[in-house]
Amino acid sequence: ETNTLPFHPFESHQGDILRMEKEHQVLKEQLQEAEEKFEQLQSRSLEETGALEELLKKSIEETEVSQNELDWFHQDSETQMKKWQQEKKENRENLKALRSTAKKHSDTNERYLKAIDDKQKQYNVCLNTFLETSNKFANEKGKLEELIKKSQNDGQECVKRAVKAEVSVLQNWKETEVWKLKGNIAKAEGNLRVLKALSSSASAAPVLKPQIDSWEIFISNVKKQLEKVEAEYEEKIELVKNGARNCLSKVEIVDVPSP
Repeated sequence: ETNTLPFHPFESHQGDILRMEKEHQVLKEQLQEAEEKFEQLQSRSLEETGALEELLKKSIEETEVSQNELDWFHQDSETQMKKWQQEKKENRENLKALRSTAKKHSDTNERYLKAIDDKQKQYNVCLNTFLETSNKFANEKGKLEELIKKSQNDGQECVKRAVKAEVSVLQNWKETEVWKLKGNIAKAEGNLRVLKALSSSASAAPVLKPQIDSWEIFISNVKKQLEKVEAEYEEKIELVKNGARNCLSKVEIVDVPSP
């Protein structure tokens, strides 16, 4: 029956556990693929963000330089108004050109800021997707771990019941064999007492002496057999309690013929 019927309560149909393991493996592979894509996107986003920040920094520096030049021209115009009156027109043209440059840099800064914002949104989308996938796999992992833990607990309980059953069987076999051997000893001791009582007369003693000796040897052999049976069954019981397998077999009994 093993491996041919569903393993209740963990399987509704044969192979459910194997199918769950395969699905878990597929989910692990999908998670790994998502993590790799996320790392690639993150690396590319960081590179592009760094380049854009560098361009922004450069634009800001250029804007500051242009603004400084504009300020210088204003101051120079105010202090040298009389001296440079004839160059007023040229200075206005230069001022116009500088303002145009400043506006150009400002527009460039806005484009870069917008590009950075778009990259940040893409990064947040990827991060949310990764977190959702990670949480999903974490939940699946938790469920599988609970099933595995329950299966292990059930398995341990089955092992305990099996050990208890084997010990009970061995104990019953031991008690049965001990009862038989003790019964043989009791009968032999009864016969021996009768023979010893009959041998009390001098005429019967020489005739009964060999029989008495035979019964005494028989009793001694049966007692040895009794000790052997008890010791071997106890050894088997201890082995089963300690986790040994294939110990459920009867102890071989040597039949001692009675005189």
